[in-house]
Amino acid sequence: MRIRLEGNRAEITLGMIHLRRLFTITSMSRAFPDRHHPRHYRIYLKITPRRSR
Repeated sequence: MRIRLEGNRAEITLGMIHLRRLFTITSMSRAFPDRHHPRHYRIYLKITPRRSR
């Protein structure tokens, strides 16, 4: 699955922390500046569900 996170650096970091609890992040793009909002960025993630233990 591919997900796009948008927001300031703190929001993106917090979103990634929450996603890592439920999913395995298999790849992550660099932070792209948002064209319409200064100091906001976009990051693209590829994730897979975590395996049950």
